[in-house]
Amino acid sequence: MQKLTPQNVRHLLGTLCLGALMACETPAQNGAQNEAVIANLPPVTLTSQEDHRRTLDLLGIDTLRPGRNGLNPDAPDYANYDESKATLYPDLPELMVLNNGNTVNSAKSWKKRRAEIVEIFDREIYGRQPATTPSVTWEIVSQTEGMEADIPVTIQELVGHLDNSAYPQISVNIEMTLTTPRNVDGPVPAIVHFTYKWPAGRPRREPPPGPTPLQQVLGKGWAFAELTPTTAQADNGAGLTEGVIGLVNKGQPRNLEDWGALRAWGWAASRALDYFEQDPKINAKHVAIEGMSRYGKAVLVTMAYDTRFAAGFAGSSGAGGASLWRRDIGEIVENVASSGEYHWMAGNFMKYAGPLNWDDLPIDAHELIALSAPRALFVGSGLDTSGDAWVDAKGMYLATLAANPAYEVLGAKGIKGGDFPPAETSLTDGELAFRQHAGGHTNGPNWEYFLEYADPYLDPKDK
Repeated sequence: MQKLTPQNVRHLLGTLCLGALMACETPAQNGAQNEAVIANLPPVTLTSQEDHRRTLDLLGIDTLRPGRNGLNPDAPDYANYDESKATLYPDLPELMVLNNGNTVNSAKSWKKRRAEIVEIFDREIYGRQPATTPSVTWEIVSQTEGMEADIPVTIQELVGHLDNSAYPQISVNIEMTLTTPRNVDGPVPAIVHFTYKWPAGRPRREPPPGPTPLQQVLGKGWAFAELTPTTAQADNGAGLTEGVIGLVNKGQPRNLEDWGALRAWGWAASRALDYFEQDPKINAKHVAIEGMSRYGKAVLVTMAYDTRFAAGFAGSSGAGGASLWRRDIGEIVENVASSGEYHWMAGNFMKYAGPLNWDDLPIDAHELIALSAPRALFVGSGLDTSGDAWVDAKGMYLATLAANPAYEVLGAKGIKGGDFPPAETSLTDGELAFRQHAGGHTNGPNWEYFLEYADPYLDPKDK
């Protein structure tokens, strides 16, 4: 792999067209030749800090405002958790008004408004998925039969191999484990769970007492898929020239509107759903996507861009997910634009941490939530005093409430309005749902409530 110094990185897009590293200033007639040259070069190697700096240079920005410290209460930049100081910009962008000023009052006009919102998210927030992405060939690498909490199951380990014939220097293989009950006639509904791939030697947290999510899902007669999104795209900026993003870009750094990791993780979930559509054991029209924390953000992005998913369960998703950007509690825009998190987003997003401000954002989280309408979406959180203050549960509730009109114009039901409800209050009697449990940064306590809520939407017997 070629190693670039920070100085070389800054010249990559502008001054090193020699050798066709980028075709930005190359005559069009030389495009095919340059593509061939690029295809024979190794991926560019950058640290997250180098790529972060490179992106700022593309934007013409010297520095960003710093994020908040969520761990040290004595730090001068400690995060705000005072509700009286939280809402800096109370006026949200209009959800139900078209760019031409007309009001959205029908399913037809919502379709137009939805496309406008998606365009903003593409350009400014999560980035554009390329029009053409690599095909994926799924392989069952192992299959075993066993028992899970007295339920006979079949466990398949699958790998989705991305076609890298256009750029063989990068190999990407998506990992997924599919567990299906053997005592239920198929095809069955399924839950896709975004899961972490724990580093070798790192101790895993002990699960809470009681049935695991896997056991609860199997108990309903449904299948449970554990998808590792970081096998499609790494969770760091250094990985942006590898994974599916790097493969499409032939090992070169991103442009400002290129997709980030959240969209790439959603893309991986969509490829899993492609597989379910040809698996006779799975009812692909009754599949839900679930994730927590950064994977909760990915759930909302997945639901927004792939309308085939019947339901979503986004837990503790915070900034970049269900929490309003315009509130100052816990994680803020500047944190997400930092070198530790910017890779989730498009490069264009970073400008809202300097020189632009939060209220310059042309969208907010209520519009992301609204893109799931009219499908079932469960927005969950833990309690701030139990360790989930960083994600701003009230901000997520307010965003969910503000998404109601999109559901209602499509004949679906949003959540009940009013003051922020106490923990353990289930607002789950409509297609749009919200529940804050009394635990911390976990989906665990909300699983049973999500499954009860999702049953009418996922189980074909109830439709």
